[in-house]
Amino acid sequence: MTRAAPRTSTRTAAQVTEHARVRDQHAIEAAEDYCEAIAELLAAGEEARVSSLARTFTLSHVTVSRVIGRLQREGYVRTAPYAPIVLTAKGRKLADASRARHAAVLAFLLALGVDETTARLDAEGIEHHVSPATLAAFAAFVAGRSTTRKPAARRSSQES
Repeated sequence: MTRAAPRTSTRTAAQVTEHARVRDQHAIEAAEDYCEAIAELLAAGEEARVSSLARTFTLSHVTVSRVIGRLQREGYVRTAPYAPIVLTAKGRKLADASRARHAAVLAFLLALGVDETTARLDAEGIEHHVSPATLAAFAAFVAGRSTTRKPAARRSSQES
C-alpha cells in the first residue's frame, strides 16, 4: 500500500491570521450574546440555567454547556453543577456594553425608517461589528434627528 504525499497548505500567513481573528471575533460575539441573555433572564426575575439558554438560542444543552464552561474559564460567569448561572462583574460589564450598543444601533435603524421587526433583527448582528466611532456617529445622528424634526410618515406601497 502506498501512502499519499502530505498536502501542503496554500494558505498564506495573512489568511491564517485573518482566520484566527475571525474565530476570536465569533467567540467574543458569543460571549456578548450569552452575557446579555443571562442578564435579561436575571432582570426578569428568572434563574439563568443551561436549559433556559438552550431554549433562548435554540441550541443543544451540550453546546450551551460548552460555551458556559468557556465563559466561566474566562471570568464572565460563575456556576456549579445544578446551580444557576450568575454573571461576574466582568460579565455584567460585557452585558451592559452589549445592550447599550444594541440600543444605539436599533435607534439608528429606526431613525432611518427601517421597520421595527427588521431593525431588531439587523441590530442583533450589527451590534457586534460596529466601532465606537461609528456608534457615536449613530447616536449623534439620532440625537440631531430627534431635535430637528420628527420622522415623516412613510407612504405605503399602495399609495404610490
